[in-house]
Amino acid sequence: MVDNIKWHSGEINKAAREELLGQQGIVLWFTGLSGSGKSTIAVEVEKELYRRGKASYRLDGDNLRFGLNKDLGFTAEDRVENIRRIGEVAALFADAGLITLASFISPYRAGREAARQAAGTENFKEIYIRASVEACAERDPKGLYAKAKKGEIENFTGISAPYEEPENPELVVDTENLSLEESVKLVLGVI
Repeated sequence: MVDNIKWHSGEINKAAREELLGQQGIVLWFTGLSGSGKSTIAVEVEKELYRRGKASYRLDGDNLRFGLNKDLGFTAEDRVENIRRIGEVAALFADAGLITLASFISPYRAGREAARQAAGTENFKEIYIRASVEACAERDPKGLYAKAKKGEIENFTGISAPYEEPENPELVVDTENLSLEESVKLVLGVI
């Protein structure tokens, strides 16, 4: 860390922003394999929060790789840095009083734990969107599993790169057995 930088606190804190918005600033961290339903569920949760008059913002893995993280690939090191950056951004959004929906494979427990620490444990809900590799490959919305199995995509989570399942998430949503509507209802229950 550079010695000549200093954190500058403002006069408006998180509690004041939360009071203004009438909500708690939190991070809902959706983790799971590609095709498990993370983004689909987060989109629907965001729509319902909007209907309820809640201020939220959705951070999506693919979307952030168009800008903030466009310099990163999919090596283990780049995945760690990807999640580190996103964890810091999500923490800032929660500090602003927003309900932040973060949808990322985030394959490593350590990365998810670092995101939790950045936001503060009291402001973080890990939501494991669980579906088997087989179910995700069958859905294959982007055609990625087929390419990974042919060796056309390296470091593909669940095929040629690991996914470390959460050990103690605040919520598990089994998308092989729950409808989208049921899944959304479960997620809304942890806010």
